[in-house]
Amino acid sequence: MDDGRGRSGADARTARPRRVRWPRLLLGLGLTLVLLAGLAVVGLEVLSNRYERTVVREQLLDPTARQKRTDPDGPLNYLLVGTDRWQSGSAADRRSDTILIVHVPAGGREAYLVSVPRDLLVAIPAGNGYGGGQDKINAAYEHGGGGQPGTRLLSATLSRLTGIRFDGAALIDFSGFRKVIDLLGGVRMCVDTEVRSIHTDRVFPVGCQQMDGGQALDYVRQRYDLPGGDYDRQTHQQQLLRAVLERTSETSLRTNPVKLDQVIRAVGGSLTVDTNGVPLEDLVLALRDLPADALRGVQVPSHPQTIDQVSYVVLDNAGNGLFEAVRGTRLPDWARANPRWVTRL
Repeated sequence: MDDGRGRSGADARTARPRRVRWPRLLLGLGLTLVLLAGLAVVGLEVLSNRYERTVVREQLLDPTARQKRTDPDGPLNYLLVGTDRWQSGSAADRRSDTILIVHVPAGGREAYLVSVPRDLLVAIPAGNGYGGGQDKINAAYEHGGGGQPGTRLLSATLSRLTGIRFDGAALIDFSGFRKVIDLLGGVRMCVDTEVRSIHTDRVFPVGCQQMDGGQALDYVRQRYDLPGGDYDRQTHQQQLLRAVLERTSETSLRTNPVKLDQVIRAVGGSLTVDTNGVPLEDLVLALRDLPADALRGVQVPSHPQTIDQVSYVVLDNAGNGLFEAVRGTRLPDWARANPRWVTRL
């Protein structure tokens, strides 16, 4: 069972004209991972083909969690899963450290990063040898066996809970993401509360500071000794994605093809993706007008609760209408009506 410190377990289109232009924001497969701005010197088709060759493709979504048909011009919902390698190198033993629903309303002018609490109490369906049962949602990845089957079980669990069918998914290896940050020369993060890392014993003082990949990922994984606990951790992870996007736009990638190639390969090497059959270029074109300052962080309405001496997170009133708003494309309205749970990143 859980020891209260984050461990969990049952036992423990209308066709668009092609443009030779790199978009302001490549959400596509990376789903908020990389911003390659103004790279007209390298054609869109050349870059996307190179990216396609570096990324691993697998069926990450369970059939019950998959949208029957993805329309890149319509509203899009993606599942973004980050795996935790701090404690184990075995995929079967790792928990999903980050679970995000990325919602992009039709038109591609804004994006919402909905952080799913890792300790959320859910009913996990049977799959891949697991008999099913109640547990923390981040345990679904492990119960499914990690990797592709683990992500499939996690997607089925989340879809059953929310009613959302996904247009695609990405599984992120955080060790690869650390390399992306280092290649970009680090990112600027603003620490709001001093915290000591439970992983490295590093102290992060209050204030804005430059962090390399290891420091940034260490910081955004902290949740103990923070006023909002795991809710603060969720906000910090959302802020890191924004910081990476901004940093990429500031670099000289357009005039440095060697560095550009390294970044593309690092991004591709850190991802396993499922695009639901949609070509990368179609996603890129659909999202080309999304500015970095149009990202919103959303937390799921919920509260911590101890059950049988185990610390969980429990939904407030079934999520207070959040999941219905995502399904019904009314998330912007929901965000305006629920500012407590929304952060402009």
